[in-house]
Amino acid sequence: MADRVTLITGASSGIGAELARIFAAGGAATVLVARREDRLTALADEIAAAGHPRPAVIACDLAAPGACDVVLAALARMGVEVDTVVNNAGYGLFGEAVELDRSRQLEMVDLNVRVLTDLTLRFADSLIRHRGGLLNVASIASFLPGPRMAVYYATKAYVLSFTEAMRGELGPKGVRVTALCPGTVPTEFQETAGFRPGLDSAVLNLSAAAVARAGYRGLLANKRLVLPGVGVRMIPFMLRFAPRSLVLASVARVQQKR
Repeated sequence: MADRVTLITGASSGIGAELARIFAAGGAATVLVARREDRLTALADEIAAAGHPRPAVIACDLAAPGACDVVLAALARMGVEVDTVVNNAGYGLFGEAVELDRSRQLEMVDLNVRVLTDLTLRFADSLIRHRGGLLNVASIASFLPGPRMAVYYATKAYVLSFTEAMRGELGPKGVRVTALCPGTVPTEFQETAGFRPGLDSAVLNLSAAAVARAGYRGLLANKRLVLPGVGVRMIPFMLRFAPRSLVLASVARVQQKR
């Protein structure tokens, strides 16, 4: 039987790197995917130096055409089978959608939505065969409309909906399926997005390591949804009582101040 591995995308920094550390510390053989090979190699060296299984790395721009084929071919050469998929790769852009670069926004849809869906479906049979797990990194943005980050919020709404649906389909077949929905996390994401956190973000702020720990534990416990931090957990609860028009106006007002 082929060795089983956990596939983690967007693993070169932030939440993805922390997830790589945590899965490896738990004894999992991991395969890390991201664009920056030097970052991946340094992380793999660090994990091995800590006495954990050294991850394999696949340097690949997942937003590029055919990227998922590249990942599949690399795994085949390694002779491994995926028993857990962690879809973490993604990015956001801050600003009015009509003013932001259209091609960059469409690339965001490709990465945040298409690639996540592709990898989930490609490895679904393997996850079922090994009774493995699927951890998709969504966001607290999944629950909200997002003026000034319209496309990003919409992609994360898709991630949450798709993940819950996959739980309904894969769960009865023995696969753990979890959506991780963090709030603001101080990582390179903010710099890429052109996003300046305000006081509201500080209330929801949690470190990448804390978010990764919550996601890892949530997946092992087969939780449907992980909302790391008290502030983040309050938002879906409060949204039950707020008209959608009020939510939209409130988010627009907060985003306008950034």
